[in-house]
Amino acid sequence: MSVKGNFAFNRRHTTIFRAASAGIGLIVLTLSGHACSNEPVGNGMATELSESLSAVARPQIKGGKMTLEDQIRLMARRRGDDYRPRTRHLDDQGRAIYTNRLFLESSPYLLQHAHNPVDWYPWGDEAFDTARRLDRPVLLSVGYSTCHWCHVMEEESFEDVEIARYINDNYIAVKVDREERPDVDAIYMSAVQAITGRGGWPMTVWLTPDRKPFYGGTYFPARDGDRGSPVGFLTMLKKIRESYDEKRDLVAQSAGELARVVGQMLTPAAGGRLPPDGVMDRAVSSSKNHFDAVNGGIAGAPKFPSSLPIRLLLRHHRRSGDVDSLNMALLTLEKMAAGGMNDQVGGGFHRYSTDAGWLIPHFEKMLYDNALLVPAYIEGWQASGNPRFRQVAINTLDYVSREMTSSDGAFFSATDADSLTPSGHREEGWFFTWTLEELNDALGADDARIAATVYGADARGNFEGRNILFLPRELDQLAGDLGLSARQLASEVGRINAALYAHRQQRPAPLRDDKVLAAWNGLMISAFARAGFALDSAAYLDRASRAADFILTHMLVAGRLKRSFKGDAAAGNGFLDDHAFFTAALLDLFEATADLRWLDRAVELDQTLADQFDDPENGGFFMTADDHEALIAREKPVLDGALPSGNAVALMNLLRLNALTLEPSYLKRAEKGFSAFSTIMEANPSAFGEMFLALENFVHPPHQVIVVTPTGGDVASFTDRLRRAFLPGSLVMIVSESDAAKLARRSALFREKIAVGGKATAYACRSGACQLPVTTADALMQQLAAS
Repeated sequence: MSVKGNFAFNRRHTTIFRAASAGIGLIVLTLSGHACSNEPVGNGMATELSESLSAVARPQIKGGKMTLEDQIRLMARRRGDDYRPRTRHLDDQGRAIYTNRLFLESSPYLLQHAHNPVDWYPWGDEAFDTARRLDRPVLLSVGYSTCHWCHVMEEESFEDVEIARYINDNYIAVKVDREERPDVDAIYMSAVQAITGRGGWPMTVWLTPDRKPFYGGTYFPARDGDRGSPVGFLTMLKKIRESYDEKRDLVAQSAGELARVVGQMLTPAAGGRLPPDGVMDRAVSSSKNHFDAVNGGIAGAPKFPSSLPIRLLLRHHRRSGDVDSLNMALLTLEKMAAGGMNDQVGGGFHRYSTDAGWLIPHFEKMLYDNALLVPAYIEGWQASGNPRFRQVAINTLDYVSREMTSSDGAFFSATDADSLTPSGHREEGWFFTWTLEELNDALGADDARIAATVYGADARGNFEGRNILFLPRELDQLAGDLGLSARQLASEVGRINAALYAHRQQRPAPLRDDKVLAAWNGLMISAFARAGFALDSAAYLDRASRAADFILTHMLVAGRLKRSFKGDAAAGNGFLDDHAFFTAALLDLFEATADLRWLDRAVELDQTLADQFDDPENGGFFMTADDHEALIAREKPVLDGALPSGNAVALMNLLRLNALTLEPSYLKRAEKGFSAFSTIMEANPSAFGEMFLALENFVHPPHQVIVVTPTGGDVASFTDRLRRAFLPGSLVMIVSESDAAKLARRSALFREKIAVGGKATAYACRSGACQLPVTTADALMQQLAAS
């Protein structure tokens, strides 16, 4: 265990030194205790340590000879004087007392723990080799930078010197950012779920040195009795270490069995045939059985946006005419938009609601949630004509443009649930909540009265004495009570929101995780591209294009995507969802712009999946490439969670590539994929959403609509109708005659597509077979309705 003080370097003591810059006093935490008291920090470990450095520092390492303390000194200089350590352990000059190996990493989450007194290792061979050499179990902690309860456990346990000392003397502690290593997260979350029946973050798992889990859970209070828990984290650490030492054979047996179970959980049994008829209807029936008819979504709490397959319900209604499916989807969209989970002032959605009524959110904002909600609201608008849904999508995209976009056009990952109060303490949700006095200060008495009425604010508050703003009633209903017309009230609310937003920006903002993830950027690029077409917004299409160019320029290496980008370097192997989600984004951009380069890149990335992620024997795709680090299991993801499964999106991509190119090999690969997952889809249809969107397109092939415009021709009648039409899964493209000729050289779908008689001309096709060309929007819509 490291202690504060000034000591010369000694092989028998913790190495301590001071950095000249970066605002930190550095103590390198080396292993203490009987097993490693003579272990040097440098030389013998330098090569291994260099592998864990962020890409920023690697070029400075020469010959693998740099010691750990020299690596940290170098990184301290590179981080500069503006670096502020995130810890309560500071000296009288504001410098961090403790610094561990995580200081060398680029992940915002790992850097949050770089100054804990715990001797953290990043995930890698060094940690497990050390555990094996010292005959210690591994303590694995997995979380992410904007996770509220991760922060709580850090403050209570990992910043606690007594607990840190015990961990350092008895374990090898490994910290993982789940957003950068979803493969590691998936494996050990499956283990925790197998042990406890539930999961979440922070995730805490005990491993053998060969990486097999033998016990785990999520958040643990620090000590016995804390937060009503009879057994605290420190006691658990002691009991589990005792069991590891005294019952080693039993631990090994349990770890081996649990690893076997995890492998089964992560690789579904091969199906061997296509999913049976009716499996999608069973999924819809399950949603109906669990639907909250008052608040929308799945009954109960907490409520996640992804729990109800809104877009599947909209498709089911369109195909079957089932009004209940439509009403379920629309009610859920309405209630989410009106609740506190939707940031009424700044736009964008928080991660989930802790209550059944969408009122009290968990205040972190995730890029992926907002990316997935935009197409849901766009489709809700198209299916219902409700302008409120259209506006929610706009507000969400404008929030992302304003607060979650880098100067280079890429999208950041998340913002934290916690923020600083005026007293300097971090509290969940403070940034987003209001008292009546604060509303009055920001708006003045008259506007504050309107705001309180519109947003349900009162003196008591609805969240720890403060008010989460929400819409208890529709504006149309409130207008009369306030002596205003609906139009006047909408104008007033817009002006009030602008004032509240400006006032709120004066508060310390929640931490923003500014790493760029290829997969999540893919989802948001799709959102901007789809909205750009549906809403006729060149600005949104430009956002999508800039982000896609960033990924292609900075994160595509030798035909494969990197997982993340931070600072000025990309890092980590890309996973299935990185390639699948970004391929989908490229297809969305191609459909919206007819720019052939997007299609070409999509085809190339799909080939990467085919070459390195495909399961050639059973069909479908693995999460990791065939040359990825060997873990205790190789997942083949199929179930949807907060994110759609990579396989669902990859199979949809194959169907879309087939529709665009008419190349039958794409359809054959998709069919093999659906067959691979038929058993699990049949057994548990309620666990699927995105996969059924793809299966819907496979079973009921959608239209391919090509509108060819002559030079200078009027195409507005077509575009206005097509942008508003709900044509789920359909390929809809508006191309000039010259572009159609270029595209015809790439795909047979575009051959012989001309503007007839100098007029804008539409071609409605299915599986490449086209109906007669038409020159009016009415005629086109009749064709689409009839087929």
